[in-house]
Order: sequence, then C-alpha cells, then structure tokens
Amino acid sequence: MSLIKYYIFVFLACFCSLIFAQQDSDEDKDMLALKLQNHLEQAKLESNRGDYYNAKDNLNKALVIAEKIDDKSNQGTIHTKIAKVQFLVNEESQAKISLNKAIQIQRENNDYGNLAVTYNIKGVIHSTQEEYKKALEYYNSAKNLFEQEGLEAYISEVTLNEAKIYIAQKRYEEAKSELEKTILIAKKHDQKRRLSSALIQSGKIYSELNNLKMALSQTEEGLAIAQSQKIIENVNEAFLTLSAIHEKNGDYKNSHSYIKKHIQLSDSILNVKRANLAPGISSQYINNYKDAENAQLKAQIDEVSAETAFSKITTILSIALITILSLLTLSLYKNNNIRLNTNTMLHKKNDELIVAKEKAELASKTKANFLSTVTHELRTPLYAVTGLTNMLLDEDPKEHQIPHLKSLKFSGDYLLTFINDILQINKIEANKVELDPENFNLKNKLENVISALSNSANDQDTTIHFDYEEGLPESFIGDQLKISQILINLLGNAIKFTKDGDIWVRTYKTDVKDNVYNLRFEIEDNGIGITKEKQDQMFDSFSQGSVQINRKYGGTGLGLSIVKGLIQILKGKIYLKSELGKGSTFVFEIPLEYDKNAEKPQVEEVKKVNKMESLDLSNVKILIVEDNKINQMITKKILNKMNLYCDVVDNGEAAVEQVKEVAYDVVLMDIHMPGISGLEATKIIRTFDKELTIFALTAVTLEDKMHEFGEAGFDDIISKPFKQEDFEDKLHAALSGEKIISSFFN
Repeated sequence: MSLIKYYIFVFLACFCSLIFAQQDSDEDKDMLALKLQNHLEQAKLESNRGDYYNAKDNLNKALVIAEKIDDKSNQGTIHTKIAKVQFLVNEESQAKISLNKAIQIQRENNDYGNLAVTYNIKGVIHSTQEEYKKALEYYNSAKNLFEQEGLEAYISEVTLNEAKIYIAQKRYEEAKSELEKTILIAKKHDQKRRLSSALIQSGKIYSELNNLKMALSQTEEGLAIAQSQKIIENVNEAFLTLSAIHEKNGDYKNSHSYIKKHIQLSDSILNVKRANLAPGISSQYINNYKDAENAQLKAQIDEVSAETAFSKITTILSIALITILSLLTLSLYKNNNIRLNTNTMLHKKNDELIVAKEKAELASKTKANFLSTVTHELRTPLYAVTGLTNMLLDEDPKEHQIPHLKSLKFSGDYLLTFINDILQINKIEANKVELDPENFNLKNKLENVISALSNSANDQDTTIHFDYEEGLPESFIGDQLKISQILINLLGNAIKFTKDGDIWVRTYKTDVKDNVYNLRFEIEDNGIGITKEKQDQMFDSFSQGSVQINRKYGGTGLGLSIVKGLIQILKGKIYLKSELGKGSTFVFEIPLEYDKNAEKPQVEEVKKVNKMESLDLSNVKILIVEDNKINQMITKKILNKMNLYCDVVDNGEAAVEQVKEVAYDVVLMDIHMPGISGLEATKIIRTFDKELTIFALTAVTLEDKMHEFGEAGFDDIISKPFKQEDFEDKLHAALSGEKIISSFFN
C-alpha cells in the first residue's frame, strides 16, 4: 500500500513540475522580448551620441535573444543596425557580411520595408568605395520596394543618395532630376534635413552648370533651413559650397567670408580632425585624448599629494569649491540668457508662421482665381468652335468639307479634354476628390467600356479579348465612375499604341476577407512597349514615352497621372510591366465590397427618345444673357432647332429689367459680363422672383467657385461647351415642372 502512495506522489510531482515549467517558459519568453527591446533602445541612444562600440555590444546581445525566441523580423532588423554601426566605425567588410545576413532573413520573411532600408545602406557602402554601378543598383531596388509598400517618405533619402553619386560622376542632369524628386517628397513629408541637403547639392550642380544665380538661390535656401533647424553638418557644407560659388563668380570677399565661417564653426583643431575622420575613429580619438588627459591630471595630483601637507589639501579644496560655485553661477546666467533668447525666437517664429499662413491662403486663392479665369477664357471660344462645327455638320455640308469640319471638331474635343484633365489633376493634388460608392455590376461595366472603345480598336485593326474569372461575383459596391475613368484611360492608351495587334482585359480576385474582394485588373497589349528608362516616369504629370511618340500619337501626358491618383483614392496600387517592341501590361488592384443582396440587373435595350417632343413649347419663353455675339448666335440657333422662342440681352442690368417686364420660363445666364456679373444679376432677380428657373450657362467649372452659384440663387449649372443631350435634359426638367436636382451644389 505504501508503494502505491509513493507512485501516486511521484506522478503528481511530475505533473505539477510540467505545468510550472510550461508557465515559466511562457514567462521567460515575455521577459526575453522585453530585454530585447531594452537592448535595442539602449543601442539607439548610444549610437545617437556616438558611442558606437557599446551600441554594437547591445545589438549583439539583442541578436542573441532574437535568435533564442526565434524572432525572425527583429533578427533581420538587428543585422541591418549592426551593419550600420560597423560602417560608421570603418568596418566595411564586416558591414557587408551583416547586410547579406539581413537580406537573406528579410527575403525569407517577406519583410520588404526593412529589406528596402538594408538595400539603401548597402548602396551607401558601395558608394563610399566608389563602386557606383553596384550602389545605383541597390538604390533602385530600395526605391522600388519603398514604392511597392507605399513608403513614399523613405524614398527621398534614396533619391538624395543617387544624386550624390551622379554628382561624383559629373552626370549633372541626372543628379538634378533625382534632387527634384527629393525636394518634392521632402516638402510633402516635412523632412527638413533632407530638404536642406538636397537644396545644397542642387546648388553645387547649378554651379557646375555655370548657372551661378540659381546656384546661390538653392544653396542659400538650403542654408536657411539648416540654420533654422540647427543642422550643423548641413550649415557647414552650405558655407563651403557658397564659398566656392562666390569664388567662381569673382566675389572673393564673400568667398573668404564663408570659408572663414566654416572654419569658425569647427570651433577647434580637435573638431576639425573629427570632421575629417570616420565617425567611429573620431569617437575613439576623443576617448583616447580624454583618457590621456585624465592620466596626466592623476599624475599631477599624486605628485602634489606626496609633497604637501594638510594646508595644501585645504587650499585645493577651497579653490575647487570656488570654481564649482563660479561655474554654477555662470551656468545659471547662461541658462537665463538661453531662456530669454528662446522665448524671443519663439515669438518671432510664431509671427513668421502667421505671415506664412496668410501667404499660403492668398496663394491658394490666387491659384483658384487663375484657374477659374484661364478655364473660362479657354472654354468660351471652345463653345464657339464646337457649337459652330456641330451646326455646320448638321446643315448638309459639301462632301469635301466634311473631313475639314470633323478635324475641327476633333481639335475642339481634344482641347476640352486637356482642360478637363488639368482640372482633374488639380482636384486630385488638392485632395478634393470624394468617393461616391454605389451598387453596380462590374462585369457589365467592363463590357460597356470595351464596347465604347471597340470602334477605336477596329480603326487600328486591333482585337480586344475579355476574360472575367469564372465564379467571381458581378455585383459590388464602389465608385463606378472612377473605375470607368481608370479603365477608359488604360484601355485607350493600349489601343493608341497597338496597331494590327491584340489587347487582353482580365479581371480576377487575389484575396477575399470579410466580404471585401481584392480584385486585380490587367490590361495587356502587344504594341510598341516602353523603354526601361521611361517606365519610372510614366505616372508623372505631362510624362510621355518620348518626343517622337508625342508627335506621332498625340496626348497630353496626364492620363496615367490621373489613373494613379484615382487608384490611390480607391486605396489600390498600380504596376507596369513593359518591354520595348513587345508590348506593355498595366496591372492595378483595388478592394471592392461584394453586395450579395443585389439582384443581377436585367439588361434592357434603351431607345433614344426626344423628350422635348412630348411638351407644348408654343408659349415657352427663354431669355439668353450673354455678352459674346458668337455665343449668342450659337445658343439661339440651338434653341430655335428645338422650336423654342428666345430673347437675347448682353449684360446683367438689361437681364434684370427684361425679367421684370416679361414672364420667362427659363433664363440662361452667363457669369462674366461687363457691368454687373451674372451672379449679381441673379441675386437681384431673386429679390423679386423666387420661382423663375435660372441656369448658369458658363465656362467656369472650378469647384471652389460652385458654392457661389448656389448662394446666388441658380437652380443648376450648364457648363460650356455642353453636350446636346445634357442641355435638353435640363431644359426638359425645367419646362415639365420636374424637381431640378443639381450635381454641383445640392
């Protein structure tokens, strides 16, 4: 019996020890993770203050823990940090080994963001060894990964590093291009250090290109930012650069002044030596210097102690006490001065910020007014061009005149498209594009876009193939208008650059999560293709393959920039694969919510009906308010063709008087006119007639101005040049008594 009790006791003891061991294991893992983070933070602090060897020691300890708990993500990151420290202390060979380890781990772990950081550091190491070709390859890989992961803020450091290589190779135009990208990204993400450095490097380039005025401007701007942010190394570099520029310009007085400032900034021979040594060696030099100084002081103290008595010690202690008190007094005095200067500087900066804010608001208002004026002045004559062309085409022109009239119509439509593209780009850059989600049939949408562009494809003897993944739902919730714009731009581009070939449009899912489908769209062609050099710039505004392509195929160079902006708004990504002479494939991915409750819409044939024929137009009176004689004639002819009677006046004052005397059904009011504007005239009319339908027939399309039309009392806006169907729909709604719903300000 006692033996059975013994076995039971042993079993219970083993079971308990197993449970406690498991708990201890979990606690140990959490504790090790905390220790790992502590080592990383300590290493960061030590690295920032130049204590690279202790930083490296902490990183090695962190690596041991990361390997122990199998933390792959931190293993890759730590190898990268170790490599950076090794590079700073001149251990470049060891740094390369550490970077290769980091790359291997990050690739296996699909850690593309940190892999891009590692590539950038490897590029820097190759650059310092003047292995420029390898360095550029790593920079390019880093840049592509940052773009893929949506880490735009990190790209500025890579483009700045690329620019420095191009400067070293005297490839100044390429360097200038990379610096322009750096400056744009740095401004967007408020990266003062990189912006300052990029401007100073830009100054060097302009100096080499003998544009000394621009060189001074760029370098001085970079210096101002560096001084305001207390970035000492950039200030020092700017002084040297300005000295060289002034010397080149023959201004030896200023050149001498800036080189003197550079020397003064170094402050001592020790700092000059430190600036010329690698960071790790510099730190070691200072530590050795201090150790030697401490040893010398210790020897002096020992010597004094050996030959003096109690009175000598008392004297030394008294002197030390007086020195400490003096230093404390001086420190308090300096701190007080610093506090006063800081307060003064803060007040000054606050005033500067207020002025800058007012300037930015004024610039924004000026830009809005400029765009409003330019679009109005362009659309007004375009209204005449397109209106007269359509009228002439409708009046049975001679056969030999038809090609000329069609060419004129094409040119007018092209200009209108260009204006609309500029306005669209402006809206995207100002973050004023809003999503309008609704239920729609994706497959039908794709088929409609392909059908709409099929005639253009037939003109090119090109066949469009459509592939919609089997089993993929058709009803989704999303902004179908923006998706249509993207598809029309990409498919239109493919048609334009593909003759006697094929185009494939494919749609399939890549992922499904919580009823949200991540959909991939591919538009592939076997057309002329795009060179490797041009592919990185294809999504920039006004960018095209080449001058020859622009001449041959036309286009504004805005389509792909609009596509990229719209895809980003839809929270998607776009990629390009292309080979010159073999074709291109544009791939974009967007998330769309599946609407499982939606019924499959029935496709019905829609017959075009002239709505105006159902109305009695015999007593309808319309007033045209327009100062441009040609536009008066065009609008009147359009209305007469619709069997509508109309009066015409050419200014706002006459419009007000005419409305008082005659009972009109509709007023078509221009905005920019001599005397009072259309806005003011409408406000006056609304004081005595609230019910009259007033349309703004205007070339102003800037959305910043739309609220003014609503406040003035307009029922809706008809933008010039307008489509005949849209014009008829709005008139029909007004004359039939339907409620007018404006898409502009309701």
